[in-house]
Amino acid sequence: MTLAAATVAATVAACASPQGSAPTPSTSHAAGPTETVASAAPPAPETAATVSASSVRPTKVLVVMEENRSYANTARNMPYLVGLGSKYGQATAMRGVTHPSLPNYLAIAGGSTFGITDDRAPSSHPLISSSVFGQARAAGRQARVYAEGMTTACQRFNTGRYAVRHNPWTYFTSSAEHTGCRANDVPAGTTTSGALHNDIVAGRLPTVGMLVPDVCHDGHDCSAATADAWLKRWMPTIMAGPDYRAGRLAVVITFDEDDKRSGNLVYTAVVHPSLHGKTVTKALNHYSLSASLSRLSGRTPLRKAATAPPFLTAFGLAR
Repeated sequence: MTLAAATVAATVAACASPQGSAPTPSTSHAAGPTETVASAAPPAPETAATVSASSVRPTKVLVVMEENRSYANTARNMPYLVGLGSKYGQATAMRGVTHPSLPNYLAIAGGSTFGITDDRAPSSHPLISSSVFGQARAAGRQARVYAEGMTTACQRFNTGRYAVRHNPWTYFTSSAEHTGCRANDVPAGTTTSGALHNDIVAGRLPTVGMLVPDVCHDGHDCSAATADAWLKRWMPTIMAGPDYRAGRLAVVITFDEDDKRSGNLVYTAVVHPSLHGKTVTKALNHYSLSASLSRLSGRTPLRKAATAPPFLTAFGLAR
């Protein structure tokens, strides 16, 4: 085991699960099949590394996508995620931009829904357009999508629990975008091996990153408890890595859309060492997140993102 890997392993072992609460809108919807998540332990003391990182603005963002759950449903049924939001940062007026799933992912990746109103595969919706991933690469930065359940890089069709509609880079088909996707849209692996684990341990997470769980772990086909337990496995590993500990990395955990019963209001948590119980009530949406991903690469936000309030700025994590 390398020294870096040993450091991450030791920190993961010591990392506690935060617990907290979030404001709960009155609109609610029943969760999927009930599964039990262990009670969250009290937070562990922050290390010197993370304390010293508290004044550093992030230069990297990892967006973690969850599925089809209203703000109220999340607040009621995902205690680990809500605990992260309460301890670090949470947005209480974040919304998806439409229904169904695919156009919301495209709004984050491309600043537009491109007029798409369905969840069909890239073969039905090839986009000769720029994405936030392509922008990062054009600026000499790194971009990566880590897709759970995917069997080959930049896979443009469904297989098993991998849903291509949740992997937006695969829809951008210009030569430069496709080249980037083939090289950097990769199977996620597990918390102990694979692309994401290796990038975390090595401190080489990209400027613009997205983690796409499979359709069970994102809560689409399985319960909120299942999705929450998946986050509880991954987040300590991510937060133990050198990018997070140095303050270079912010993690944004959000949902593509709600359950079509609450005006597309979705719970969103932001995890960074500089945030301490910050609640943002400003109206934000997926175009806001897209705007911040473009700006991280020093690029102009794309399409409708150009007029959206930048997400990271609302949290004081960017100018």
